[in-house]
Amino acid sequence: MTPSPRPKPDEVGAGKRPWRRTQGAFALGLLAPAVVVVFGIIVYPMVQTGVYAATDVASAMQTSAPFVGLGNFRSALGRPQFWASMGRTLYFTVVSTGVELLLGLGIAGLLNARIRGRWLLRTLVVIPWAVPTVVSGALWKGIFNAQYGSLNALLAQFGLIDKYQIWLGTPFLALNMVIVADVWKTVPVVAFMLLAGLTSIPDEVYEAARIDRAGRIRTLTSITLPLLLPSISIVLVLRVIEAFKVFDIIYAMTRGGPANGTMTIAYYTYMTAFSDQRYGLGSALAYLIVIVIAGLSALYLRALRRSEMSLL
Repeated sequence: MTPSPRPKPDEVGAGKRPWRRTQGAFALGLLAPAVVVVFGIIVYPMVQTGVYAATDVASAMQTSAPFVGLGNFRSALGRPQFWASMGRTLYFTVVSTGVELLLGLGIAGLLNARIRGRWLLRTLVVIPWAVPTVVSGALWKGIFNAQYGSLNALLAQFGLIDKYQIWLGTPFLALNMVIVADVWKTVPVVAFMLLAGLTSIPDEVYEAARIDRAGRIRTLTSITLPLLLPSISIVLVLRVIEAFKVFDIIYAMTRGGPANGTMTIAYYTYMTAFSDQRYGLGSALAYLIVIVIAGLSALYLRALRRSEMSLL
């Protein structure tokens, strides 16, 4: 009996090609909505903002505007208001991120402890983060109110102040009060991100440390923090990006005042584009924000990568 001839490789591939084409078309069909959404909410606005940044356009309703090239960028960099708002933004970013990281580490350690009612504690901690930012800003604005705010009433009740303080009345103090509100709002998400890192550390590592009679400080510095460094790096990068472009809580609490004391770069961009009706200059400022955020993120990742390499 003669064996049947084996199919040639080309014939085998030819039989599978229609199925592969069908799979490819099906995959493209699934990706098409995502591509449309990404183009609509990311690519197109970026391109349109770039067009605005290169022209002297006053509003979105303007059909034509003179081309100025990099003129808007030079104008933005030459403005004292830009550098002042940038300085306030850097101060806000450094202070808020640092405080949130320290408090987040402490709260994450508490939430990770094996204590009764841990589930209730985790539920209570997440409440500030669940409150919308605008509502949170309005809440803290009421707390800091100079006439009927609960903070003044509480401090006066304990005899810590003789007269009610105007917490949002001076530029530097108002900026720090906004930081307090932002920390209250954001610490929960930082704590839960660090808690995820803590729960991923094997118990055997801590058991070995106990066998070696390592103290709490030694365990923290030699085991917990090094193993938690990837989570810390993610938290730092995300929080730096969010803090640098802070807008909503400032809009709800101070509207950039008093005397522009809380005028961050994002709020300054908003005022330039919409209040001053200078879309071109506002678009250039928006691109400068993106450049600064990308640079800060790169520096953070590079520094943390060096720290990780030094621990190996």
